[in-house]
Amino acid sequence: MKWHGDDYQRRFDDLAASGMDVHGEADFVCTLEPSTVLDAGCGTGRVAIELDRRGVSVVGVDADRSMLDTARRDAPHIEWIEHDLTTLDLARTFDVVVLAGNVPLFTPKGTEGALVAGCARHVVVDGALVAGFQLDRGYSIDAYDRCCEGAGLTLSTRYATWDREPWSSDSAYAVSVHRRTAN
Repeated sequence: MKWHGDDYQRRFDDLAASGMDVHGEADFVCTLEPSTVLDAGCGTGRVAIELDRRGVSVVGVDADRSMLDTARRDAPHIEWIEHDLTTLDLARTFDVVVLAGNVPLFTPKGTEGALVAGCARHVVVDGALVAGFQLDRGYSIDAYDRCCEGAGLTLSTRYATWDREPWSSDSAYAVSVHRRTAN
């Protein structure tokens, strides 16, 4: 899927200008009290930029150059990396790796396990992989949990929204926190 970063960001800017809170993902991540975050599939950097504004050391990664061009323009001091998440290896770890905005749904079919593994290898021991995505688009929460388990992560909590609404099997959206524990 090809995006145009400025057009994509304009949608969120318009929502914010109308009074809507567009920082639910950053709010959620901050409750985990990280000092470092990898925003995996960062797009135009909306979440990463807000986390940086709150004092979190953040790195953003996305495969789409147009999205990153927008992020780099809006926050040139943040480290932005153009790379496919399925093969990502930054040789460093983070307190939290966040997949906000349906990132797992934009991964080519059959690469979901590689996506999760690519992100999981960047989670510190006792750190978290946090992902939020819609459940009505062909990628089930059970399949995602199996990918996380295969990458050495254990489900800690799950919600139906970034605002921590309780999750149930009827929920259309899931925000999952999987943890890496010491072996």
